[in-house]
Amino acid sequence: MTITVLLADDHTIVRDGLKYLLEADGDIKVIGEAANGRDAVRAVRKLQPDVVIMDILMADLNGIEATEEICRESPQTRVVILSMQSSSESILRALRAGARGYLFKESAGRELIQAIHAVCAGHRYLSAKVSDQVVGAYLKEEGFKDPLAVLSNREREVLQLVVEGRTSAQIAGTLFLSVKTIETYRSRLMQKLGIRDIPGLIKFAIQQGVTSLE
Repeated sequence: MTITVLLADDHTIVRDGLKYLLEADGDIKVIGEAANGRDAVRAVRKLQPDVVIMDILMADLNGIEATEEICRESPQTRVVILSMQSSSESILRALRAGARGYLFKESAGRELIQAIHAVCAGHRYLSAKVSDQVVGAYLKEEGFKDPLAVLSNREREVLQLVVEGRTSAQIAGTLFLSVKTIETYRSRLMQKLGIRDIPGLIKFAIQQGVTSLE
């Protein structure tokens, strides 16, 4: 049976390379592509792929937030994270969002194909380096505390769009909300995080892997 795949990465050359690699496997067919998380969510609604290969650092909606939306709306679609993000925080956040697999981009090759087959068979797939990171994080005495956990899904969306330089009016248009509502979300999330200004928000967002601001 053919496994259908959607590629979500903000670099065209990466998507092209992944498509060539995956379609060399006779059981996999790439049926769609997306350059950011929001487009990935829309594409999953339309195409209903078996698997999404998801980057994390993408504009508009990052891969972790997109993963959470996809897993909530299309639980039959499995998400495999393929990212350069190697921090324990990013890995654990992605797994908690519902990702069934996590690999570093250096593993893009035969291991990615193995991961796709594994998650389609109902298993999780973590590359060896990712497994070491996850185990190490849980063995730490202080455990893993997610600084973003105090924010709602919508507040995390607004956070990313604010630090990417969007105005309240632009964010309102993207999320189909009023400007006043966006201002309320922004004020509330800054209060929850204990951050008083936009430079502080930007620093926090980069540290937490919400955006790279590339």
